Amino acid sequence: MSVLLRQIPANIPQDMRKIRIENSHLTELPRGSFENISALEYLWLNFNNITVMHIKSLEYLPALKELRLQGNKLSSVPWTAFQDTPALKILDLKHNRLDVLPEHALRYLPNLTYLDLSSNQLTVISRDVFYSWPVYQRSQRAEGQIEAISNAVLALHDNPWICDCRLRGFVQFIKSVGSPIILMNSYLTCSSPKFRAGKFFHEVELNSCMKPLTSALDTNLTVPVGLNVTLTCFVQASPFPAVWWTYALKLLRPFNVSTESISEETVRSELLIPAARPVDAGNYTCTASNFLGNTSVAITLHVRAPWASTPAPGWAPIGPAEPGAHVEVRIAKQTVYGITLEWFAAAAAEPGETWYTLLVGRYDAAQKDAIYIGPGVNTYSVTDLLPATKYEVCVAVRNQAPRKGQCVVFVTGSDISQLEQREKLIHIIVIVCAMVLAVPAGMYACTAEARPGCLARCPSACPCRRRGGQAQAAGSKESTLDSLPAGSEDGLCRPEGGHGGRQPLAREEPGKTRPPHRNSADLY
Repeated sequence: MSVLLRQIPANIPQDMRKIRIENSHLTELPRGSFENISALEYLWLNFNNITVMHIKSLEYLPALKELRLQGNKLSSVPWTAFQDTPALKILDLKHNRLDVLPEHALRYLPNLTYLDLSSNQLTVISRDVFYSWPVYQRSQRAEGQIEAISNAVLALHDNPWICDCRLRGFVQFIKSVGSPIILMNSYLTCSSPKFRAGKFFHEVELNSCMKPLTSALDTNLTVPVGLNVTLTCFVQASPFPAVWWTYALKLLRPFNVSTESISEETVRSELLIPAARPVDAGNYTCTASNFLGNTSVAITLHVRAPWASTPAPGWAPIGPAEPGAHVEVRIAKQTVYGITLEWFAAAAAEPGETWYTLLVGRYDAAQKDAIYIGPGVNTYSVTDLLPATKYEVCVAVRNQAPRKGQCVVFVTGSDISQLEQREKLIHIIVIVCAMVLAVPAGMYACTAEARPGCLARCPSACPCRRRGGQAQAAGSKESTLDSLPAGSEDGLCRPEGGHGGRQPLAREEPGKTRPPHRNSADLY
């Protein structure tokens, strides 16, 4: 008890008749777990974490009479494993996760007197499971005979039973069952569907299963533009079917679909289409399906404008005008392939009932496409436009031609990818950086090319330069980079007494060594 084992110990004595291992974290019963204990009669493995039971895990246990696996995590049991335990009388499987009981489950338990399947996840069981149980078959053969047959206790309560047509046979079995089969709790309760939740088996009458039958009150609808449309189909089926809607072979979004049960075998499904537009016209298909098959019904929707479907050339009025209404239009958002418009109808008589006409086309087109907008809508997005193209869009109150100020002319953007824009930006930055870095280096190189002799006489010439007139100073400021060497010789190397033009350079004295010429590389 409460020992961390993980697996069945291998050193159990061969003559052991009773084994009880509980709260010991066992996770599986592998093949031949008890092959050396053939005398075993009572095996209790409650409250472990057993999830897997091998089909040969009970091999070599012909004398086993009692098997308790309560409080484990079994979602299925290899029922054919009980062929190796013909003497088994008690089988306790409550508080597991069993969700299926196959038809042959009890076939290999001929001497069973206690079966507990309570508190599992069983939802549907066929009555054939119990009709093939040897205990039940013996009781049917012994009717009217004096032969004594031992009772068998059956526990099936606290399971989430789905009380529909699939459980009909089992419910009939529970209502008619009697000795020698005794129900531990005869008040089995329905968990679903909702209208049967909480009812006892003896209170419900279940019908036979039925393939879905779909229908619609109107399969051909015509509605005006902008109207909210609800398409409805009815389904008769048992059990409860799955229902979905498709349009042009595409599954429609489920949040626009509502499905509810209106009776025991009838379901109503509704598809909402808000503010219907001409693009919403077409065939909508309602499909229902259950395990017996599926059927569908198609509903055709036509969307028409409240007036003529296309505007006349020149945007002339297409009906009697609604006086006193002016529409202010602006572009809320613009992309390469479209725009989003917003408008406000000033002085509209009935703002909640005002319809609008949106006319879109190329600026030079004689006829524009018309889009009809229902009441209560003051924004619309136009997409699929051509890039770098001039368009004109107008918004007008219904039955009116666009007035001055109700049209907007715009040009869509160029279809340039982000990569091309990034490359252009990089090229511009490189060129600018090269120009900025080149200017200081050029100035330094030009100054360095001046004659060293001239630079040596510069200090003596500076007083003379300071005494010069304003014209001389202005002239030196206007010198450019190209004339810098010449300007250096002319302005800095002028003798003190000279007032005229450029003076000749002094001759080199004989025998005097000329200083070596230094270029910009030497300076660096």
